[in-house]
Amino acid sequence: MKVLQICNKPPYPPVDGGTMAMNSITQGLLSSGCQVKVLSVMTDKHPVKEDLMPQAYRQQTAFEAVYVDLGVKPFPAIGAMLGGESYHVKRYISQQFAAKLRQILQNEQFDIVHVESIFLTPYVPLIRKHSKAKVILRAHNVEHLIWKRIALSCRNPFRRWYLKHLSLTLRAYELEHLADYDGIVCITRNDADRFLAAGCRRPVISIPFGVQPPAVPQVDEEPDSLFHIGSMDWMPNLESIKWLLDEVWPVVHQQVPRARLYLAGRKMPEQWMNSHIDGVTVVGEVPDALQFIGSKKINVVPLLSGSGIRVKIIEAMSVGKAVVTTTVGAQGIDYTDGVNILIADTPQQFADQIKRCLDDDAFCRSVGQAAARLIAEQYDVDTLTKQLLDFYNKCLQA
Repeated sequence: MKVLQICNKPPYPPVDGGTMAMNSITQGLLSSGCQVKVLSVMTDKHPVKEDLMPQAYRQQTAFEAVYVDLGVKPFPAIGAMLGGESYHVKRYISQQFAAKLRQILQNEQFDIVHVESIFLTPYVPLIRKHSKAKVILRAHNVEHLIWKRIALSCRNPFRRWYLKHLSLTLRAYELEHLADYDGIVCITRNDADRFLAAGCRRPVISIPFGVQPPAVPQVDEEPDSLFHIGSMDWMPNLESIKWLLDEVWPVVHQQVPRARLYLAGRKMPEQWMNSHIDGVTVVGEVPDALQFIGSKKINVVPLLSGSGIRVKIIEAMSVGKAVVTTTVGAQGIDYTDGVNILIADTPQQFADQIKRCLDDDAFCRSVGQAAARLIAEQYDVDTLTKQLLDFYNKCLQA
Protein backbone atom coordinates (compact mmCIF):
# COMPACT_ATOMS: atom_id res chain seq x y z
CA MET A 1 0.00 0.00 0.00
CA LYS A 2 1.25 3.48 -0.88
CA VAL A 3 0.42 6.29 1.56
CA LEU A 4 0.91 10.04 1.35
CA GLN A 5 1.00 11.43 4.90
CA ILE A 6 0.34 15.18 5.05
CA CYS A 7 1.37 16.79 8.33
CA ASN A 8 0.56 20.18 9.85
CA LYS A 9 4.08 20.37 11.31
CA PRO A 10 7.30 18.38 10.82
CA PRO A 11 6.80 14.98 12.47
CA TYR A 12 10.52 14.47 12.98
CA PRO A 13 12.16 14.78 15.42
CA PRO A 14 9.26 13.63 17.64
CA VAL A 15 9.62 16.30 20.32
CA ASP A 16 6.02 16.76 21.50
CA GLY A 17 2.77 14.84 21.65
CA GLY A 18 1.63 15.77 18.15
CA THR A 19 4.91 14.92 16.44
CA MET A 20 5.24 11.70 18.42
CA ALA A 21 1.74 10.66 17.33
CA MET A 22 2.47 11.43 13.67
CA ASN A 23 5.84 9.72 13.70
CA SER A 24 4.28 6.66 15.32
CA ILE A 25 2.00 6.35 12.27
CA THR A 26 4.93 6.81 9.88
CA GLN A 27 7.12 4.20 11.57
CA GLY A 28 4.26 1.73 11.97
CA LEU A 29 3.34 1.93 8.28
CA LEU A 30 6.97 1.59 7.20
CA SER A 31 7.45 -1.43 9.47
CA SER A 32 4.36 -3.05 7.96
CA GLY A 33 5.82 -2.81 4.46
CA CYS A 34 3.92 0.24 3.21
CA GLN A 35 5.50 2.90 1.02
CA VAL A 36 5.17 6.24 2.82
CA LYS A 37 5.78 9.76 1.55
CA VAL A 38 5.66 12.61 4.07
CA LEU A 39 4.75 16.16 3.07
CA SER A 40 4.75 18.65 5.92
CA VAL A 41 3.93 22.23 6.68
CA MET A 42 6.81 24.01 8.40
CA THR A 43 6.44 27.28 10.25
CA ASP A 44 8.42 29.71 12.37
CA LYS A 45 7.08 27.91 15.42
CA HIS A 46 7.79 24.46 13.97
CA PRO A 47 10.76 24.60 11.57
CA VAL A 48 12.45 21.62 9.96
CA LYS A 49 15.47 20.66 12.08
CA GLU A 50 17.66 19.14 9.41
CA ASP A 51 20.52 18.37 11.81
CA LEU A 52 18.17 16.13 13.85
CA MET A 53 16.59 14.32 10.90
CA PRO A 54 18.48 11.11 9.98
CA GLN A 55 19.25 10.50 6.35
CA ALA A 56 17.53 7.12 6.62
CA TYR A 57 14.28 8.87 7.61
CA ARG A 58 14.54 11.27 4.66
CA GLN A 59 15.13 8.39 2.25
CA GLN A 60 12.39 6.14 3.62
CA THR A 61 9.76 8.92 3.58
CA ALA A 62 11.01 11.09 0.67
CA PHE A 63 10.38 13.87 3.16
CA GLU A 64 9.47 17.33 1.87
CA ALA A 65 8.31 20.46 3.67
CA VAL A 66 6.92 23.82 2.61
CA TYR A 67 7.05 26.97 4.72
CA VAL A 68 3.66 28.46 5.65
CA ASP A 69 3.42 31.73 7.56
CA LEU A 70 1.02 31.08 10.45
CA GLY A 71 1.68 34.43 12.13
CA VAL A 72 -1.49 36.11 13.36
CA LYS A 73 -2.28 39.08 11.11
CA PRO A 74 -4.89 41.57 12.37
CA PHE A 75 -6.70 42.36 9.09
CA PRO A 76 -7.11 38.73 7.92
CA ALA A 77 -8.19 37.80 11.46
CA ILE A 78 -10.81 40.56 11.49
CA GLY A 79 -11.93 39.60 7.97
CA ALA A 80 -12.37 35.98 9.05
CA MET A 81 -14.29 37.08 12.15
CA LEU A 82 -16.66 39.31 10.14
CA GLY A 83 -17.14 36.60 7.52
CA GLY A 84 -17.82 33.87 10.07
CA GLU A 85 -14.78 31.88 8.89
CA SER A 86 -12.39 29.87 11.03
CA TYR A 87 -9.15 31.82 11.22
CA HIS A 88 -7.44 28.73 12.66
CA VAL A 89 -8.02 26.95 9.36
CA LYS A 90 -7.62 29.94 7.04
CA ARG A 91 -4.04 30.52 8.20
CA TYR A 92 -3.01 27.16 6.72
CA ILE A 93 -4.03 28.05 3.16
CA SER A 94 -0.87 28.54 1.10
CA GLN A 95 -0.37 28.70 -2.66
CA GLN A 96 3.16 27.32 -2.25
CA PHE A 97 1.98 24.31 -0.24
CA ALA A 98 -0.84 23.70 -2.72
CA ALA A 99 1.65 23.80 -5.61
CA LYS A 100 3.93 21.24 -3.98
CA LEU A 101 1.01 18.96 -3.13
CA ARG A 102 -0.27 19.21 -6.71
CA GLN A 103 3.17 18.33 -8.06
CA ILE A 104 3.43 15.25 -5.85
CA LEU A 105 -0.05 14.03 -6.80
CA GLN A 106 0.60 14.52 -10.51
CA ASN A 107 3.89 12.61 -10.34
CA GLU A 108 2.86 9.72 -8.08
CA GLN A 109 -0.17 7.55 -7.43
CA PHE A 110 -1.29 6.76 -3.87
CA ASP A 111 -3.82 4.39 -2.35
CA ILE A 112 -4.33 6.55 0.76
CA VAL A 113 -3.80 10.23 1.49
CA HIS A 114 -3.57 10.45 5.27
CA VAL A 115 -4.24 14.00 6.52
CA GLU A 116 -3.01 14.91 10.00
CA SER A 117 -5.47 17.42 11.54
CA ILE A 118 -8.59 19.23 10.39
CA PHE A 119 -6.50 22.35 9.68
CA LEU A 120 -5.31 20.88 6.36
CA THR A 121 -8.85 20.23 5.11
CA PRO A 122 -8.75 23.13 2.58
CA TYR A 123 -6.43 20.95 0.48
CA VAL A 124 -8.89 18.05 0.14
CA PRO A 125 -10.52 19.42 -3.07
CA LEU A 126 -7.07 19.62 -4.67
CA ILE A 127 -6.36 16.02 -3.61
CA ARG A 128 -9.67 14.90 -5.13
CA LYS A 129 -8.87 16.67 -8.39
CA HIS A 130 -5.46 15.06 -8.86
CA SER A 131 -5.77 11.68 -7.15
CA LYS A 132 -8.11 8.71 -6.91
CA ALA A 133 -6.77 7.87 -3.43
CA LYS A 134 -9.05 7.56 -0.45
CA VAL A 135 -8.59 10.54 1.86
CA ILE A 136 -8.41 9.79 5.58
CA LEU A 137 -8.46 12.36 8.38
CA ARG A 138 -6.56 11.64 11.55
CA ALA A 139 -8.22 13.79 14.20
CA HIS A 140 -5.74 14.28 17.03
CA ASN A 141 -8.37 16.23 18.98
CA VAL A 142 -11.86 17.60 18.63
CA GLU A 143 -10.19 20.94 18.07
CA HIS A 144 -13.05 23.29 18.89
CA LEU A 145 -13.48 21.75 22.35
CA ILE A 146 -9.99 22.89 23.34
CA TRP A 147 -10.82 26.49 22.56
CA LYS A 148 -14.27 26.25 24.15
CA ARG A 149 -12.78 25.06 27.45
CA ILE A 150 -10.06 27.71 27.35
CA ALA A 151 -12.69 30.39 26.69
CA LEU A 152 -14.75 29.24 29.68
CA SER A 153 -11.75 29.58 31.99
CA CYS A 154 -10.66 33.00 30.65
CA ARG A 155 -11.33 35.92 32.99
CA ASN A 156 -10.79 38.79 30.56
CA PRO A 157 -14.27 39.52 29.08
CA PHE A 158 -13.08 40.62 25.64
CA ARG A 159 -10.57 37.78 25.34
CA ARG A 160 -13.22 35.31 26.54
CA TRP A 161 -15.63 36.60 23.89
CA TYR A 162 -13.01 36.28 21.12
CA LEU A 163 -11.94 32.79 22.21
CA LYS A 164 -15.59 31.73 22.25
CA HIS A 165 -15.96 33.13 18.73
CA LEU A 166 -12.90 31.16 17.59
CA SER A 167 -14.30 27.97 19.10
CA LEU A 168 -17.70 28.44 17.45
CA THR A 169 -16.31 29.10 13.97
CA LEU A 170 -13.90 26.20 14.33
CA ARG A 171 -16.75 23.95 15.50
CA ALA A 172 -18.86 24.89 12.48
CA TYR A 173 -15.96 24.22 10.12
CA GLU A 174 -14.90 21.00 11.83
CA LEU A 175 -18.35 19.42 11.81
CA GLU A 176 -19.26 20.63 8.32
CA HIS A 177 -16.09 19.30 6.68
CA LEU A 178 -15.94 15.84 8.25
CA ALA A 179 -17.97 14.76 5.20
CA ASP A 180 -15.03 15.75 2.96
CA TYR A 181 -13.18 12.61 4.01
CA ASP A 182 -13.60 8.92 3.17
CA GLY A 183 -12.82 7.91 6.75
CA ILE A 184 -11.87 9.45 10.08
CA VAL A 185 -9.38 8.05 12.58
CA CYS A 186 -9.80 9.50 16.08
CA ILE A 187 -7.28 8.96 18.84
CA THR A 188 -9.96 8.41 21.50
CA ARG A 189 -13.35 6.72 21.63
CA ASN A 190 -14.83 9.86 23.21
CA ASP A 191 -13.80 11.96 20.21
CA ALA A 192 -15.22 9.38 17.79
CA ASP A 193 -18.51 9.37 19.69
CA ARG A 194 -18.66 13.18 19.56
CA PHE A 195 -18.28 13.17 15.78
CA LEU A 196 -20.93 10.47 15.37
CA ALA A 197 -23.31 12.29 17.72
CA ALA A 198 -22.84 15.45 15.65
CA GLY A 199 -24.14 13.62 12.58
CA CYS A 200 -20.97 12.35 10.92
CA ARG A 201 -21.88 9.63 8.41
CA ARG A 202 -18.39 8.70 7.31
CA PRO A 203 -16.64 5.58 8.70
CA VAL A 204 -15.11 6.53 12.05
CA ILE A 205 -12.70 4.50 14.18
CA SER A 206 -10.72 5.21 17.33
CA ILE A 207 -7.09 4.11 17.30
CA PRO A 208 -4.95 5.45 20.15
CA PHE A 209 -1.34 6.53 20.02
CA GLY A 210 1.00 3.56 19.86
CA VAL A 211 4.40 3.18 21.48
CA GLN A 212 7.32 0.84 21.54
CA PRO A 213 8.46 0.99 25.19
CA PRO A 214 11.71 2.96 25.05
CA ALA A 215 14.90 2.03 26.81
CA VAL A 216 15.21 4.45 29.70
CA PRO A 217 18.77 5.52 30.50
CA GLN A 218 20.12 4.11 33.74
CA VAL A 219 19.94 7.19 35.91
CA ASP A 220 19.32 7.63 39.62
CA GLU A 221 15.72 8.53 40.46
CA GLU A 222 15.54 11.56 42.73
CA PRO A 223 13.42 10.84 45.84
CA ASP A 224 10.29 12.94 46.39
CA SER A 225 10.49 14.46 42.92
CA LEU A 226 7.59 15.45 40.70
CA PHE A 227 7.81 16.45 37.06
CA HIS A 228 5.84 17.86 34.19
CA ILE A 229 7.17 17.82 30.63
CA GLY A 230 5.33 19.28 27.68
CA SER A 231 5.47 21.97 25.02
CA MET A 232 4.57 25.32 26.50
CA ASP A 233 3.49 26.74 23.15
CA TRP A 234 0.27 24.72 23.53
CA MET A 235 -2.29 26.78 25.44
CA PRO A 236 -3.82 23.93 27.50
CA ASN A 237 -0.34 23.18 28.92
CA LEU A 238 0.11 26.83 29.93
CA GLU A 239 -3.29 26.81 31.58
CA SER A 240 -2.57 23.59 33.46
CA ILE A 241 0.82 24.67 34.81
CA LYS A 242 -0.61 27.99 36.01
CA TRP A 243 -3.29 26.02 37.88
CA LEU A 244 -0.66 23.67 39.29
CA LEU A 245 1.53 26.51 40.57
CA ASP A 246 -1.30 28.70 41.84
CA GLU A 247 -3.71 26.17 43.29
CA VAL A 248 -1.98 22.85 43.92
CA TRP A 249 1.68 23.40 44.67
CA PRO A 250 1.16 25.66 47.73
CA VAL A 251 -0.84 22.83 49.36
CA VAL A 252 1.74 20.16 48.45
CA HIS A 253 4.68 22.27 49.59
CA GLN A 254 3.02 23.00 52.93
CA GLN A 255 2.15 19.34 53.56
CA VAL A 256 5.35 17.81 52.16
CA PRO A 257 8.13 20.44 52.31
CA ARG A 258 10.72 17.93 51.06
CA ALA A 259 8.94 17.52 47.70
CA ARG A 260 10.50 19.06 44.61
CA LEU A 261 8.69 19.94 41.38
CA TYR A 262 10.52 20.15 38.03
CA LEU A 263 8.96 21.81 34.98
CA ALA A 264 10.41 20.97 31.57
CA GLY A 265 9.42 21.66 28.00
CA ARG A 266 9.97 23.71 24.91
CA LYS A 267 9.02 27.41 24.79
CA MET A 268 8.90 27.80 28.56
CA PRO A 269 7.62 31.35 29.35
CA GLU A 270 10.21 33.75 30.66
CA GLN A 271 8.02 34.58 33.65
CA TRP A 272 8.45 31.00 34.88
CA MET A 273 12.08 30.65 33.83
CA ASN A 274 12.88 33.70 35.97
CA SER A 275 10.55 32.83 38.85
CA HIS A 276 11.64 31.87 42.36
CA ILE A 277 9.03 29.51 43.81
CA ASP A 278 9.96 27.43 46.86
CA GLY A 279 10.52 23.81 45.88
CA VAL A 280 10.10 24.44 42.13
CA THR A 281 12.82 24.18 39.48
CA VAL A 282 12.00 25.39 35.98
CA VAL A 283 14.44 23.69 33.60
CA GLY A 284 12.87 24.55 30.22
CA GLU A 285 13.78 22.41 27.23
CA VAL A 286 15.82 19.34 28.12
CA PRO A 287 18.35 17.68 25.77
CA ASP A 288 17.12 14.16 26.54
CA ALA A 289 13.48 13.80 27.55
CA LEU A 290 13.76 10.13 28.53
CA GLN A 291 16.75 10.79 30.76
CA PHE A 292 14.81 13.61 32.44
CA ILE A 293 11.75 11.38 32.91
CA GLY A 294 13.90 8.55 34.27
CA SER A 295 15.49 10.82 36.85
CA LYS A 296 12.16 11.84 38.42
CA LYS A 297 9.55 9.91 40.38
CA ILE A 298 6.00 11.14 39.74
CA ASN A 299 4.53 12.63 36.56
CA VAL A 300 1.95 15.36 37.20
CA VAL A 301 -0.35 16.38 34.32
CA PRO A 302 -3.06 18.75 35.62
CA LEU A 303 -4.77 19.25 32.26
CA LEU A 304 -7.99 21.26 32.38
CA SER A 305 -8.84 21.50 28.66
CA GLY A 306 -8.18 19.57 25.48
CA SER A 307 -9.35 16.42 23.77
CA GLY A 308 -7.54 13.54 22.17
CA ILE A 309 -4.95 11.57 24.10
CA ARG A 310 -1.96 12.95 26.00
CA VAL A 311 1.03 11.31 24.41
CA LYS A 312 3.39 12.40 27.19
CA ILE A 313 1.23 10.53 29.71
CA ILE A 314 1.43 7.38 27.58
CA GLU A 315 5.20 7.81 27.37
CA ALA A 316 5.61 8.24 31.13
CA MET A 317 3.34 5.27 31.86
CA SER A 318 5.23 3.10 29.36
CA VAL A 319 8.45 3.49 31.39
CA GLY A 320 6.76 2.77 34.72
CA LYS A 321 6.15 6.23 36.16
CA ALA A 322 3.18 6.89 38.43
CA VAL A 323 1.00 9.58 36.82
CA VAL A 324 -1.30 11.99 38.64
CA THR A 325 -3.68 13.69 36.21
CA THR A 326 -7.22 14.95 35.72
CA THR A 327 -10.16 13.26 34.08
CA VAL A 328 -9.50 15.44 31.02
CA GLY A 329 -5.83 14.47 31.00
CA ALA A 330 -6.58 10.75 31.17
CA GLN A 331 -9.28 10.65 28.50
CA GLY A 332 -8.59 8.16 25.77
CA ILE A 333 -6.61 5.88 28.10
CA ASP A 334 -8.23 2.64 29.25
CA TYR A 335 -7.20 3.24 32.84
CA THR A 336 -8.29 2.07 36.28
CA ASP A 337 -8.09 4.89 38.78
CA GLY A 338 -5.96 3.99 41.77
CA VAL A 339 -4.41 1.02 39.99
CA ASN A 340 -2.47 2.25 36.95
CA ILE A 341 -3.09 6.01 37.16
CA LEU A 342 -4.31 8.52 39.76
CA ILE A 343 -7.18 10.88 38.92
CA ALA A 344 -7.82 14.21 40.66
CA ASP A 345 -9.98 17.11 39.47
CA THR A 346 -9.72 19.64 42.30
CA PRO A 347 -6.62 21.26 43.80
CA GLN A 348 -7.09 19.41 47.10
CA GLN A 349 -7.63 16.05 45.39
CA PHE A 350 -4.55 16.62 43.26
CA ALA A 351 -2.45 17.51 46.29
CA ASP A 352 -3.78 14.47 48.17
CA GLN A 353 -2.86 12.06 45.36
CA ILE A 354 0.64 13.52 45.17
CA LYS A 355 1.05 13.25 48.93
CA ARG A 356 -0.12 9.63 48.85
CA CYS A 357 2.59 8.76 46.33
CA LEU A 358 5.26 10.65 48.26
CA ASP A 359 4.32 9.03 51.57
CA ASP A 360 3.89 5.46 50.27
CA ASP A 361 6.75 4.46 47.99
CA ALA A 362 5.49 0.89 47.52
CA PHE A 363 2.09 2.16 46.36
CA CYS A 364 3.72 4.68 44.02
CA ARG A 365 5.85 2.00 42.39
CA SER A 366 2.93 -0.41 42.07
CA VAL A 367 0.96 2.24 40.14
CA GLY A 368 3.92 2.79 37.81
CA GLN A 369 4.41 -0.93 37.21
CA ALA A 370 0.71 -1.43 36.47
CA ALA A 371 0.85 1.54 34.08
CA ALA A 372 3.75 -0.01 32.16
CA ARG A 373 1.84 -3.30 31.83
CA LEU A 374 -1.26 -1.50 30.54
CA ILE A 375 0.67 0.37 27.83
CA ALA A 376 2.59 -2.75 26.75
CA GLU A 377 -0.66 -4.73 26.42
CA GLN A 378 -2.98 -2.18 24.78
CA TYR A 379 -0.85 0.46 23.07
CA ASP A 380 1.60 -1.62 21.07
CA VAL A 381 2.39 0.22 17.83
CA ASP A 382 2.39 -2.92 15.65
CA THR A 383 -1.07 -3.98 16.86
CA LEU A 384 -2.47 -0.49 16.34
CA THR A 385 -0.91 -0.21 12.87
CA LYS A 386 -2.70 -3.42 11.86
CA GLN A 387 -5.97 -1.84 12.99
CA LEU A 388 -5.19 1.24 10.90
CA LEU A 389 -4.40 -0.83 7.81
CA ASP A 390 -7.63 -2.80 8.26
CA PHE A 391 -9.51 0.52 8.34
CA TYR A 392 -7.68 1.74 5.23
CA ASN A 393 -8.69 -1.43 3.40
CA LYS A 394 -12.30 -1.04 4.51
CA CYS A 395 -12.34 2.49 3.09
CA LEU A 396 -10.68 1.32 -0.14
CA GLN A 397 -13.38 -1.30 -0.65
CA ALA A 398 -16.27 1.09 0.04
